[in-house]
Amino acid sequence: AAMEPESPSKRPSAPVLCVDRPVYSEKYMESELLHRKERTPTPSLIPMSWFPSCSSDRAKAAVLSFLPILSWLPSYPVRKYLFGDVVSGLSTGVMQLPQGLAYAMLAAVPPVYGLYSSFYPVLLYTFFGTSRHISMGTFAVISLMIGGVAEREAPDSDFYVHQFNSTNKTLDTDARDTRRVQVAVALTCLVGIIQLALGLLRFGFVAIYLAEPLVRGFTTAAAVHVFVSQLKYLLDIKTTRYSGPLSVLYVSLTALFSKKIGQTNVASLVVGLVCIVFLYVVKDLNDRFKKKLPVPIPGEIIVVIVSTGISYGMKLCDVYHVDVVGEIPTGLLPPSVPKFSLLHSLVVDSIAIAIVGFSMAISLAKIFALKHGYAVDGNQELIALGLCNFTGSFFHTFTITCSMSRSLVQESTGGKTQIAGLLSSLVVLLVVVAIGFMFEPLPKTVLAAIIMVNLLGMFKQFRDVCLLWGTSRIELAIWVVAFIASVLLGLDYGLLVAIAFAMLTIIYRTQRYMILGQIPNTALYYDVEEYEEATECAGIKIFYSNTSIYFANNVKLAAYVWWRGRLCTVASCQCCVPQDMEMGITHEVVDGEGSDLQENGQLVEAQAESDSEESRNFLEALSPVHSIILDFTPVNFIDSVGAKAIQAVIKEYAEIGVSVFLAGCSRTVLAELRALQFFSGAVTPELVFPTIHDAVLHCQCPRSHQSNDSM
Repeated sequence: AAMEPESPSKRPSAPVLCVDRPVYSEKYMESELLHRKERTPTPSLIPMSWFPSCSSDRAKAAVLSFLPILSWLPSYPVRKYLFGDVVSGLSTGVMQLPQGLAYAMLAAVPPVYGLYSSFYPVLLYTFFGTSRHISMGTFAVISLMIGGVAEREAPDSDFYVHQFNSTNKTLDTDARDTRRVQVAVALTCLVGIIQLALGLLRFGFVAIYLAEPLVRGFTTAAAVHVFVSQLKYLLDIKTTRYSGPLSVLYVSLTALFSKKIGQTNVASLVVGLVCIVFLYVVKDLNDRFKKKLPVPIPGEIIVVIVSTGISYGMKLCDVYHVDVVGEIPTGLLPPSVPKFSLLHSLVVDSIAIAIVGFSMAISLAKIFALKHGYAVDGNQELIALGLCNFTGSFFHTFTITCSMSRSLVQESTGGKTQIAGLLSSLVVLLVVVAIGFMFEPLPKTVLAAIIMVNLLGMFKQFRDVCLLWGTSRIELAIWVVAFIASVLLGLDYGLLVAIAFAMLTIIYRTQRYMILGQIPNTALYYDVEEYEEATECAGIKIFYSNTSIYFANNVKLAAYVWWRGRLCTVASCQCCVPQDMEMGITHEVVDGEGSDLQENGQLVEAQAESDSEESRNFLEALSPVHSIILDFTPVNFIDSVGAKAIQAVIKEYAEIGVSVFLAGCSRTVLAELRALQFFSGAVTPELVFPTIHDAVLHCQCPRSHQSNDSM
């Protein structure tokens, strides 16, 4: 085919491409153009000479991969990095303290366990993590998910006991908290095992199945759950915590405001509101002047210290009945084995928490890595998280992941390496060992205020709705479904629904087809419904599928090809136009004017002149489709179901004298077709062409028409 370039007056600076070659088919390419290389057979046994190269070097690489700290700590630039890491570690550690206490309430365990979870896992991540900037520790979403499981497995109703010589029942909070700690620790152990196993099996890619709109919609819904769960602490109302479908609506509309609103503790509400206003102002100042402030104003620790002092001095607990944190034991608890008998009822919850925790950590780690020019290993991050959670469970911690707010503080205050995280964990250790008892008068409404203000960043994700509306409606649908499902059904079922819906959108995107037309005087073919220059070739239908062909979309593809192809094919067999119109058949009008010559690589059939314009239009309306081309250029793979569907289409069209050709098949797809025994009987490699234009030229050749008529 020879293609003449456009006139220089139209495109003076365009390079010229001239191609003069015969039409290629797959049979011609196999016999004349392509010859496979001779490959030496793979030995059944591994040569012994391989083993020396697998010993020392690979062992060293494996150790460095498992313990990343060994690769950067020996060359740590003390003068350049140490000051920034110290400032960052102290700032993050100060932030860890109130958040650890607050998020322990979300996890339905005593506050001191939030401090344990802010020490052990953070210390371990220093040795096994690959991100230099994320801050590991307690996180609101994960803590809330743990709290829902803990309260489901150890509800208040199981711990009411009769008083001595009385019919009244009292809640045994010590026994309840002990049981909930056992549930949270066992759940953390199982989460760690799952993450560790996935990391060792190199399953770090699982995070890609949680698309960013899904994660952001899910975390926004989690923020709603967290906010609602803290209302009872802000108002200091005693109410049962609910979980499961419609729990948010029940708690907020029924249990809290309808039944318990009259029991609001005014003193707690005033303290909480004052703390919220102060924290919001400090956060706003930190955002506005972050470039001028050497260190962000530690609003949270200021609130904790001041409110603790006021509570102790004014005796808020005794005089105004304000609910306080209570006893915080000094020192670390000895390690103990988690209660493995609880694991059988926690499997589903642990899988959801493991995936969500990893997706939050790896997404934030990749953001910082891209910003600062280093790489993070998803598989090693899974291993690090798994070790942090699994090992931490023996020291009474609950599941951790990275926190966005603390990570931003750690990065903005000059943190360069994991040394900052190590120092922040030591700050928490100091409090646990020495001065933890000083926070016992801290009102819980203050912790609720800290949590609510920290949710502002998540609530800002509502802006995604407007952004996605203008960019991608499908991603908007994923965001909305993830949000609504997680709010109404709970975080566990909501996540499953969101993942299932995201998978369905992938299937939807793989079921979009179009008909291609040729751009005049070129070998380019585009969608006829989108570009006015694209014109269908006379007697030829070119179908385009935008993805691979497999069990989920083969039926729709075959139906689309059969329906659109049959419109013209059936129309050409009708006797009269009125009958066609009654059947609702749409006739395609094609332009067949020209001579039996080859112009710009395209053969144009001669058309007999008609006696009148009306008869010519009538004949054009009934121009038959003699060839169908399936563009396989975007097809990366085809399974047995898809191959059988295409084979059936070829055979069914052959019965009515229409040839079906394949164009643009990759060598991989051709190998799969051969393995599936696709080429058999009437389906031969002669029906396959390397490009659409090769197939079109073959279809326009008079000899191919004759062969079509004989089929």
